[in-house]
Amino acid sequence: MNDQGVPPRRALFVIDVQNDFTEGGALEVTGGAAVAARISDLLTRDPDAYEHVFASRDWHDGAGDNGGHFASDGAPDFVVTWPVHCVAGTAGAEYHPALDTARVTVHVLKGQGKPAYSIFEGVTDDGSTVYDKLKQLGITHIDLAGIATDHCVLASARDAIHSGRTVRVFRDLVAGVAAESSEKALAALADAGATITDSA
Repeated sequence: MNDQGVPPRRALFVIDVQNDFTEGGALEVTGGAAVAARISDLLTRDPDAYEHVFASRDWHDGAGDNGGHFASDGAPDFVVTWPVHCVAGTAGAEYHPALDTARVTVHVLKGQGKPAYSIFEGVTDDGSTVYDKLKQLGITHIDLAGIATDHCVLASARDAIHSGRTVRVFRDLVAGVAAESSEKALAALADAGATITDSA
């Protein structure tokens, strides 16, 4: 209960659990497929834990460099420019098959012609911003899982904290590009006010 005696309303954010970010994809992250399966296990184990599950996907344009996001001249630097990935309508942009999308209540697409890392930069399936959707649903607490810890999970969790919600990041339900940068990301989020914990 909060100070007004209203119970918290908790949402799960599932960040970019897509084929191109898991093993064999254009920007594969080791452990991505296992994260997809563990998120589904969480939702099956405790189906009443979340009234709302938000899931984001990169959904980039097939033509052009998407505002400089795709490397168009030379090799990508993997900081600002990236290989082509998660192009709308392709298999790489689809959710990983181990993720139980039947439990997703809000789908979010981000990118669409420009760089986008945080779920808050996307648009929900009814055309709302994520901020507006959270307000509409009365969400007070946000838990985060997904890919990649050191990029889109980091950006999404930062924005969740800045939105004024209580934020947890499940370290057993995220996978990062590199171990060192992932640990730094989790430490930075803890310093910013997030709770870093295990989903169990």
